[in-house]
Amino acid sequence: MLSVQHIHPILIHFPIVFFITLAVVDVVSTLRGRITTGRGALGNLSLGLALAAGAFAVAAYFFGDMALEIAEDGGFHSDIAEMHEGLGQTTAVIFAVWALIRLGLWWRDVRLTGAGSVVVSLLEVAGAGLVIATAYYGGQLVYDLGVNVAHAAG
Repeated sequence: MLSVQHIHPILIHFPIVFFITLAVVDVVSTLRGRITTGRGALGNLSLGLALAAGAFAVAAYFFGDMALEIAEDGGFHSDIAEMHEGLGQTTAVIFAVWALIRLGLWWRDVRLTGAGSVVVSLLEVAGAGLVIATAYYGGQLVYDLGVNVAHAAG
């Protein structure tokens, strides 16, 4: 059976991929003069990526919090874990809010062009940077500190 602390590393890859893909799609579309908000094909794609990133980020945060509690109950403590947890919470909140904003733009069929489209793309590039920074600290927890990782018998 799958342990609770192993659900976080499974889930976390989804918001990373979804949000970076969202940023790339919207930046490329903006550079090509295409509209990525509203109810067009690109708007639907962007909305789906934003909603998926937000939902998986929130789920990953909650399972990550449980995994950290299990590690701390086992005696683990690290400033890296605290940094990762703080960034994870911030990322989850920002991605969830961004998903709701994108849903609102889609619902009202708002089609941003020009500066509005550039602002959307820049915010998503910043979000991609945030998720990469969060992932960096998560990688340190696993690969440098071995948190919640069973060591293979030698």
